[in-house]
Amino acid sequence: MDSSKPRNTKLRINIGVGLTIVGFLVFVLGAKPGIFNLDRSPVVGFVQTATFSTGLAMLCLGGFIGLKSCQRANYSQSLAQDIGLRLVATGYLIALVSGMADVFGFGTQAYPALPFFGPWQSAGVIVGEIIISVGFLLYIPFPSSRPQA
Repeated sequence: MDSSKPRNTKLRINIGVGLTIVGFLVFVLGAKPGIFNLDRSPVVGFVQTATFSTGLAMLCLGGFIGLKSCQRANYSQSLAQDIGLRLVATGYLIALVSGMADVFGFGTQAYPALPFFGPWQSAGVIVGEIIISVGFLLYIPFPSSRPQA
């Protein structure tokens, strides 16, 4: 029975790492499609924004699965980890809403015009990604210096 626990943990870590790698590739495909010879337009439009937002979601989910499976079974989550998890979710929401601002109707382009990924939206996505990285740094399960009961 104890031998299945490490195997399950290794499987979850592998799933987390795999999802993170696939998410990174999808993110790069959306952000720079020219790397894969798929750049068909000089502007960043809806499809590219949706693609890198999906890749960013996969990155966040894979990172969460990988870090969560590194915790011990009887380990309670610390306050810093709770805050980190919420920062990851908030950062993703900021990046998604900033990237899709024109599609949602509150960006720089009015509805009849095509959605445009401008400098303000780019700055919002970068801020969201910085918040995500701070959240993951807080979520890392460090060994506790407290004595275990």
